[in-house]
Amino acid sequence: MKKKRILMVCEAFGGGVFTYVRQLCNDMCEDFDIYLAYSLRPQTPKNYKEQLDSRVKLIEVKSWSGQSVLNISKDKKVIKELQKIANQVKPNIIHLHSSIAGGIGRLAFKDDNYSLIYTPHGYAHILMGPGIKSFVYKKAEQYLGRHSKAITLTCTESEDEVAKTLSKHTAYIETGIDIDEMANTLKSVEHSKNQKIRVYTVGRIAKQKRPDLFNKIAELVPNVEFLWIGDGELRKELTSPNITITGWKNRDEALRLADTADIFILCSYGEAIAMSLIENMYMKKLCLVSNTMGNKSVIRNGYNGYTCNLPEEYARQIKEAVRKFPSKLANQAYLDVINIYNNEVMKAKYNKFYNSLDTKEND
Repeated sequence: MKKKRILMVCEAFGGGVFTYVRQLCNDMCEDFDIYLAYSLRPQTPKNYKEQLDSRVKLIEVKSWSGQSVLNISKDKKVIKELQKIANQVKPNIIHLHSSIAGGIGRLAFKDDNYSLIYTPHGYAHILMGPGIKSFVYKKAEQYLGRHSKAITLTCTESEDEVAKTLSKHTAYIETGIDIDEMANTLKSVEHSKNQKIRVYTVGRIAKQKRPDLFNKIAELVPNVEFLWIGDGELRKELTSPNITITGWKNRDEALRLADTADIFILCSYGEAIAMSLIENMYMKKLCLVSNTMGNKSVIRNGYNGYTCNLPEEYARQIKEAVRKFPSKLANQAYLDVINIYNNEVMKAKYNKFYNSLDTKEND
């Protein structure tokens, strides 16, 4: 039987989106003919080709510069190039990843020769917090959601709830990590026995990750050490004397630092599913997360971690963990990754989803 042809389109080819798209392409190329149209970013790993299965056919979108979707002249060039690629590939399914690819792709792909899928990986207007730019992104999502045939495929039930307010057709498949790969990576980590409770987060020190809130939490628990593994433009907001900023670390170094901590905080404006959150659940950390899109679907308050709204709530859970660490919650988070948030479960759901689409036989 001839394999269905899938064209993945990804402009945001770096960070968590790269990890997701790389894993999805590798998982799907056994059962589908996979093409990946991508744009290089500074965050794109130098060895990205080595991380992709050799069966994935790579097509660089030369006219994509990573600039704003509101740059009309550049966007027209991208649209033409994407249409040319689609005409050459003749896909049965086109899957757009993240906001820029989702915006331009829904303008570029309008005919009925293929099924069109859009995965936001966290809606930009939520992730960036309030402001004029987020207002513009939201209006664009509302317009494209009403006027495109695309199915918006999100990563959690709570992101799907947002999608339903913006798009006519929605579905969701939970993100999963490769637990075998994670286990092998952790084997190289020299485990340390912690003398004191330590709190940490990981990622870019940027508006989405709420460094102002992280700083306030640290101020409320001055006797506990806090780590921010990463760096970024808002590092000056981390002023509490009990916060250490480590700077950017490679994966092994970051895991070694994470191993010295007990509590993981993710106090962002919102997520699709943060890969770092799933990894920390697997590592049996106590996870404290913002009660926002994405996070609240993964962490169920008092069951496998805690969802928090105010800095005082985070601080209270940290103080209680210092007195008695809630190992039962951390163990449940680990079991949830084993049973739900792993790539084998995700792979099976994606196979079923792609095969359920009513697609035409393309030459």
